[in-house]
Amino acid sequence: MDASRNRSLSDAVLNGRLQHSTMTGWDEADLVGPDGEDWRVPASELAARQHRLGELLAEAGLIGAFIQHPVDLYYYAGGRQNASMYIPSAAAEDKRSVLFVRRSLQRALFEGGGSNAPHDIVPFPRSNQLVEVLTQRGVTSAPGLQFGEIPATFAQRFVSIFSSLGVCPDVTALVHRQREIKSRWEIEQMDAAAEVQLRMFEAVEAVGGKGITELELVAAAEAVSRSEGFGGAVQMRRFPLQCDRGVIVTGRAGGIPSFFDSAVGGTGAHPLAGMGSGFHRIRANEPVLVDLVHAHRGYIVDMTRMFVAGSLSEQWHQRLEDMVAVKDTVVDVLDRGETCEQAWNEAYGLAVELGYKDNLMGMAPDQSRFLGHSVGLQLDESPVVAAGFDRPLPVGGAMAIEPKAVYATGSIGSEDTWIRDDEGMRPVSAGGAWPWLTEW
Repeated sequence: MDASRNRSLSDAVLNGRLQHSTMTGWDEADLVGPDGEDWRVPASELAARQHRLGELLAEAGLIGAFIQHPVDLYYYAGGRQNASMYIPSAAAEDKRSVLFVRRSLQRALFEGGGSNAPHDIVPFPRSNQLVEVLTQRGVTSAPGLQFGEIPATFAQRFVSIFSSLGVCPDVTALVHRQREIKSRWEIEQMDAAAEVQLRMFEAVEAVGGKGITELELVAAAEAVSRSEGFGGAVQMRRFPLQCDRGVIVTGRAGGIPSFFDSAVGGTGAHPLAGMGSGFHRIRANEPVLVDLVHAHRGYIVDMTRMFVAGSLSEQWHQRLEDMVAVKDTVVDVLDRGETCEQAWNEAYGLAVELGYKDNLMGMAPDQSRFLGHSVGLQLDESPVVAAGFDRPLPVGGAMAIEPKAVYATGSIGSEDTWIRDDEGMRPVSAGGAWPWLTEW
């Protein structure tokens, strides 16, 4: 099956979609953003991503990648249908990618760009025919799989399917490295997310005060986020892949650890949702830490600010001032183009010097060992401001920098999402546009 035959099949399916939509009772006009906006990833963006992965595969000496993780299907194919995508090496004779779709084929065609899609979009063949289909596209050895992203039993199934072609390499790191560098279009989505996030904080300011529960504050913020198109889930890489995007904790709740690898745990609503906000009510003069995530068209921004019903003590004010100083150190090191590990070493050293050894990013022994995490389509991307990340945040990298101090009586700190561009570090979230502390 040559490339022209592949495209003919794709065109045939595409040309038949209107008949199919009549049968199902819906069509592509239903798949829009607010006010009828086209919220698809531009076809040119998809083409550039597929091309870049092809280059990385060629540099690694690999023939191709079989992409199956939902987030990466969105990244490369424009949607997260029940599908798998083969992206060939730039050294391959047939350089056109193909998306094999179980369901929904019609949505995959539309989300991939319709007739402008940079890849073929076809029904998923039977398992015993998949190798033959790939072989007809010039594949001569086993494609790479995302062993670091997909369940072991699922991966093993495809290892077995591709066994006649050899051993499947792991392409997880290649995909992660590519996604570290955000395109101009991706940064525009994060800027848009930050504008919504500001309105989330405005909602918290408007409804908060003494006697209000943490969950009531989260509900006010989430109403704004959902109304602006948040999809309902914060995507994570690390198992167990769970995160409450609205972590608002007041007083002693801010000192309660959770399963989640972060400075602040919180009570959560119940043991199965054992992190984030719960039923604690705001009391006068206690620190209220508000850590909110918003994702616009999948792209995440993360921001933390402090609130109080009344006023904070001088001790809490000093702790906040110190955490801002630690944050400034991280930003300065990354701005100079030095490594994430160096940023950790310098900022951690300052925190220890200021007296926070047992309270930085949690209370001993439940302390997290990082001060910043990269963000994008997932909350926990790489690199991280931590020991072992001996490389800089790349130009185009996005990072949430979040030093926090945690005590039995509460937690305090700051967080903004930053982009490193050609001129250095730029705040994407509020930066100086929202004060570190707001009083109700």
